[in-house]
Amino acid sequence: MAKDAAPKLLSGGNPQIAKGYGDAVVQSYIDAMPGWKKGIGRRLDALITEVIPDVVKAVKWNSPFYGMEKDLWFLGFHCLTKYVKVAFFKGAHLTPLPSGTSKQADVRYLDIYEDRPFDERQFSDWVRQASALPGEKM
Repeated sequence: MAKDAAPKLLSGGNPQIAKGYGDAVVQSYIDAMPGWKKGIGRRLDALITEVIPDVVKAVKWNSPFYGMEKDLWFLGFHCLTKYVKVAFFKGAHLTPLPSGTSKQADVRYLDIYEDRPFDERQFSDWVRQASALPGEKM
């Protein structure tokens, strides 16, 4: 890919970003998010960083990941066609439970749609709770 070429958008408009660690690679992912999803990505990243100033960031499998130490993650998000899917990897241990269920027992999801604002206060509380749980090795 040429140095200044835009990242390819995969299924659902999810940016294809080479895996890497740190804020810069996560910002590259967010900058490549299409349309209204970019604003959601910026807001999610800002809220997570506000709650956990020393959060560890990475992009893996074309999704930003957040953790308390390298390769132990509590949260990730991903662009789908009509929404942004936030995964809490130990979400079954959060109170109240995020509404989206998973085939994986511990994972819970928060789906954020363009025309349905999400509860930022509740999201920040979930981030606080999730960051205190053991991270998921990926």
